[in-house]
Amino acid sequence: MSEVYRPYPPPCGPWLLAQTWSDLLFVHWPVPAEALRPLLPAGLPLDTFDGAAWLGVVPFRMSGVRPRLLPALPWLSTFPELNVRTYVVRDGRPGVFFFSLDAGNPAAVALGRGAFRLPYFRARMLSTRGQTIAYVSERRHRGAPPARFVGEYAPVGPAAPPPRGSLAHFLTARYCLYAADRAGRLYRAEIDHAPWPLQPATATIAANTMSSAHGIAPPEQPPLLHFARRLAVRVWPLRRLA
Repeated sequence: MSEVYRPYPPPCGPWLLAQTWSDLLFVHWPVPAEALRPLLPAGLPLDTFDGAAWLGVVPFRMSGVRPRLLPALPWLSTFPELNVRTYVVRDGRPGVFFFSLDAGNPAAVALGRGAFRLPYFRARMLSTRGQTIAYVSERRHRGAPPARFVGEYAPVGPAAPPPRGSLAHFLTARYCLYAADRAGRLYRAEIDHAPWPLQPATATIAANTMSSAHGIAPPEQPPLLHFARRLAVRVWPLRRLA
């Protein structure tokens, strides 16, 4: 699918889930690596660019979620999602580590927690469609720290894959996710998709306590913004790491 663009070949076995990500905004800030390392599970090294770690807040809309060989159910497979993330690397495979994932679908929250051991939370969410996206997320998960995001965003330029070696490529060309269970055991799930069709973006963020809920205060400087209109993705099963 994107073998030339990937840093390593895609998995050979059958994928587990197909899904589409739409109207996605990457909101990124550089942060000192020392601020994030204590929040990662043991054995999962932080990945940096020119010495800086990066914190991402990513709102988007999920659709077409379906298991292999089965159709998508519209009432179950389309919902808003927002994640808080940083970037890690292990065994030469750069990937994503999620501090949290909020979703407007209880079934997706249960699947993410059970099948992928990811910190999913139920939230009340609203995402409009169009040239400008209005996005609201209010966490409603029992026992979880409150977290809120309110903003509007839009693309402001043409779409193109980020050049290899660029900061945008470092932040987005990630073909696996990492997770840990309560015992500290590490897992990895491979993903595959075409190169990101990134566009420069503008955003007005009225409220954002998504990272603060994890004790991470986003820097005061303006964030780096990228937009992607649509990307089809395949996800492989979670595998425990030795």
